[in-house]
Amino acid sequence: MNILVTGAAGFIGFHLSKRLLAHDHHVIGVDNLNDYYDVHLKEERLKILEQSANFEFHKLDIANEKAIKTLFEERSISIVINLAAQAGVRYSLTNPHSYVHSNLSGFVNILEACRHYQVKHLIYASSSSVYGANSKIPFSTKDSVDHPVSLYAATKKANELMAHTYSHLYQLPTTGLRFFTVYGPWGRPDMAYFSFTKNIIDGNPIKVFNHGDMSRDFTYIDDIVEGIVKLVDHPPQYDSHWDQENRNPSSSYAPYKVYNIGNKSPVRLLDFIQLLEKLLGQKAIVEFSPMQPGDVQMTYADMTDLQKEIGFLPITSLEVGLRQFVDWYKQYYQK
Repeated sequence: MNILVTGAAGFIGFHLSKRLLAHDHHVIGVDNLNDYYDVHLKEERLKILEQSANFEFHKLDIANEKAIKTLFEERSISIVINLAAQAGVRYSLTNPHSYVHSNLSGFVNILEACRHYQVKHLIYASSSSVYGANSKIPFSTKDSVDHPVSLYAATKKANELMAHTYSHLYQLPTTGLRFFTVYGPWGRPDMAYFSFTKNIIDGNPIKVFNHGDMSRDFTYIDDIVEGIVKLVDHPPQYDSHWDQENRNPSSSYAPYKVYNIGNKSPVRLLDFIQLLEKLLGQKAIVEFSPMQPGDVQMTYADMTDLQKEIGFLPITSLEVGLRQFVDWYKQYYQK
C-alpha cells in the first residue's frame, strides 16, 4: 500500500522508510530539508532511500497547505505516518515561531488531508516531553499531562488534542506515539549522545546539565521502528468501555489512542557517559552546568499499553545500541 512518511529525511523517518520499503510498501517521502541541523546528513539518508524503486520523494513543507492538498489529490494514500516536526526543547526557547509553523499549522494540514482523502490510519509523533512537570514515575499514558515545561512539549500535547478532535468529528483513526530519547546510527547531531561522541573524539569538553543528576530512557532506533511498523495495521477502534467518569486520557470513545514508546529502563547520564567513554576508548572532559529551562530530570516510559496492544517490548540494550552508533559515527565521519 501507499504509505506517506513525513520527515522522511529525518532520523526516525529514514529508518522507518527503510523498514517499510523492505516490506515491499510504496513509500511517499516528504521533507522540507530545513537547516535545523546538517542538511548534508539528510541528503545522504535520502540517497539510500532513493535506491529503492518503491520510494518517491517530494521536497515540501507540511505547513504549505496547497502543496499537501495537491500531494493527496495526486496520490492514493492509505496510511500517513507524520514525523515531520520542529524538534528540540532548547531551540524552542529562542525560535518559538518555528514550532507553531511546523508542529501546529503543519499538523492541521495533515489532519485535514487525512480527513478529506479517507486515510485509513494516521500515526503521528508525540514526545515524552509532554510529561513536563510530572514527578510520578514511570510516566504513564493514563496520567494527566497538563503542565508542559517547554513550548515544544506544549505543541506535542496540542497535537494529541487536535488528533482527538478529528477522531471524534470525522472518525479518523489516530495513534500518537510519545517517543523517549531515540538514539542510533544516522541520528540527530543536536542530540546529547551525538554531540558527546563528537566532542569526546575531538578532545573538546562536553556540557552536562543539572550537574549530571539526570536520567534518560534511551530507546534504540530499531526498537522504535519495530513498534511503529507493528501499529500500522492496528488502527484504534471505538472503545465501548471508555468510562466518562474515570477518563483514561490515552484512549477514547472515538478511534483514538496514545502510547508511550520507550525502553522502560532509565539510565543515569553519568553512567551513560562512562559507557560512551568505554566504547570510544577515550575519557570525556566534563563541564557541569545547572539545569536548563525546559529540561526535565528524568524520563521513564511505562510500556504497559503498547505491550498489551501489540505485544511490543524493546529488546536492544544500551551497550549494544550505543556500540552500533559509535561504529557508524566513526565510519561515517572517518574518525
